[in-house]
Amino acid sequence: MPVYEGPTIDEAIAQGLHALGLKKEAATIEILTDAKKGFLGMGKKAARVSIEPIEIEEAPVLEPETEEVAAEAEESNPEPVKATEEVDHLEDLEKEDAIKELALYLTNITNDMGVPALVKIQQEANGLIVMNLETSKQGMLIGKHGKILNALQYLAQVFLHRIAKEKLSVVVNVGNYRQKREEVLTRLAQRTAEKVKETGRPVFLEPMPAFERKMIHSTLSKDDYIKTHSEGEDPYRYLVVEPAKKYF
Repeated sequence: MPVYEGPTIDEAIAQGLHALGLKKEAATIEILTDAKKGFLGMGKKAARVSIEPIEIEEAPVLEPETEEVAAEAEESNPEPVKATEEVDHLEDLEKEDAIKELALYLTNITNDMGVPALVKIQQEANGLIVMNLETSKQGMLIGKHGKILNALQYLAQVFLHRIAKEKLSVVVNVGNYRQKREEVLTRLAQRTAEKVKETGRPVFLEPMPAFERKMIHSTLSKDDYIKTHSEGEDPYRYLVVEPAKKYF
């Protein structure tokens, strides 16, 4: 782990982050020694810190041709998904009616994107609504690292909040992308927890949607040595995994 020095701990951290090109939340920082003033110029020591980039696991890599199509789609559509449909006439709908309107809304969006998709509705036992988008051009609805799919997810949740009488939660999925992502997040959670236990210091994860943060929180909730909480504002809200104070 690289070590950096400075007249104070804060300056040593600042120098290290600058050298690595990192922001504070993207690094694991360990204070090795505090600065010492010494006496009459003797025994003076600089503050020393070690800094290591947090290893953030990205979304599952798509197949090469799919990744290429997704990248091309983003280049031609920097903002591929926008809420353009007026929904003022839709409000206080019962659950089933709201779900049907959401399916129609997603159908219209994918048509406007030039990637028509068949929307299949799945309601899970915990009340979660899953909208599965079936299309022959999956990569163009997923986007590089899930960028477009997360945009669709955000629009779907906002739309549902606006029209439904009760609070409903929705997940938008294409193929088995969400299942693969869940496996990645589970591994990320376990690896992060081990790192926190080893260092006794918090780890800051990349910004991710609320339901993904919830997956990691759920995975780590049974570990008495770890606690989690979210910080920041959407869509840049991120999860902090830190040691439980009573054990450290």
